[in-house]
Amino acid sequence: MKKTVADLPDLYGKRVLVRVDFNVPLDKAGNITNDRRIRAALPTLKTLLDRGAALILMSHLGRPTGDATADAPFTMVTVAQRLAKLLNNHVRAINQVVGPLATNEAQALKPGEVLVLENVRFHPGEQKKDQALGAELAKLGDIYVNDAFGTCHRKDVSMVALPAAMKGKPRVVGLLVAKELEILDRLLSKPQRPLLGILGGGKVSDKILFIKSLLSRVDKVLIGGAMTYTFLKAKGMNVGGSRLEADKLDVARELLEMSKGKITLPVDHLIVDKIDAPNTARVVEGGIPDGWIGVDIGPRTISQYTDEVRKAAMVMWNGPLGKFEDE
Repeated sequence: MKKTVADLPDLYGKRVLVRVDFNVPLDKAGNITNDRRIRAALPTLKTLLDRGAALILMSHLGRPTGDATADAPFTMVTVAQRLAKLLNNHVRAINQVVGPLATNEAQALKPGEVLVLENVRFHPGEQKKDQALGAELAKLGDIYVNDAFGTCHRKDVSMVALPAAMKGKPRVVGLLVAKELEILDRLLSKPQRPLLGILGGGKVSDKILFIKSLLSRVDKVLIGGAMTYTFLKAKGMNVGGSRLEADKLDVARELLEMSKGKITLPVDHLIVDKIDAPNTARVVEGGIPDGWIGVDIGPRTISQYTDEVRKAAMVMWNGPLGKFEDE
């Protein structure tokens, strides 16, 4: 059993590095449209603060490209402001992941104070297994807490190299991760059948190991989200201008083959001719015409998937089946 924040000894005055998942959806103006992920971390953060810890929070937000102007909405300032309201506590955000400012701010923290580092993906080393970055982050804290369940499958520095660099110091999971692991263990050890898996989200590559593990346990898997189009393309179908991973078509074919018919793909799609033009939406069956973009499953698929959910004794669902950020 993984150790959790409940297993930590005296925390008063300790600086705790907490990897959270604050990758919240934003509108075009950079405003948070859903703060569920921030709220999900509150039990862990409040537990640590109540015991006198000082918190240094790390998260990614969006998909920064390295263009300062385009990446401006992905700064952690707005997230820190929302967190401050939810915690009813002052939260300071800085525009640095590591460096003199981060070091000084971390060392100056007093019990009960909260510091939010800049978007970890603003640092070029975060997704490049930069051991030096992990070592620099490790110097900021006395304890490491992983409460970012949605990022546990990644090998980013803040998830892997950082805790590795803190060997000898307490490293535990937060209450959110502990809860999700407990639920998964309960579901997979003695599942009720039929056991149905539903998978959405953007990338097949993010969930390769998860899909392989799931296929060995479930009776059927329903696919949705942008990963749909990688699977469809792998089957030789036209997907128009839909988002897909062209370098993962072989992986998708391998998963389809090993599923032995367990994987079910959408039979119709909601499509638009521009990603920011929902007024152009229409439904098509089969392939997607050139110049059009798939954004959701269609009504026939919804009906089929609904029937499968009704027949299932248990459902494991991970990821959205369509573009949900827009109203």
